Amino acid sequence: MTTNMGTTDKIIRIAVATGIVGLYLGNVISGTLAIVGLAIVGIFVLTSLIGFCPLYAIFGLNTCKTK
Repeated sequence: MTTNMGTTDKIIRIAVATGIVGLYLGNVISGTLAIVGLAIVGIFVLTSLIGFCPLYAIFGLNTCKTK
């Protein structure tokens, strides 16, 4: 498993995850939407931490500048 996510991509994913958590904690989203949103948060945080996105690998994308 090689790194295929760049720093900018990681920052964007963490920012989106933070926004979704903020919406959840502020009771703006609830129910099924909250469950789906929190699942997305988990995926975004996990892929940002390991630097690998399986969808990028499937589609042949690579935003990491280092080889």
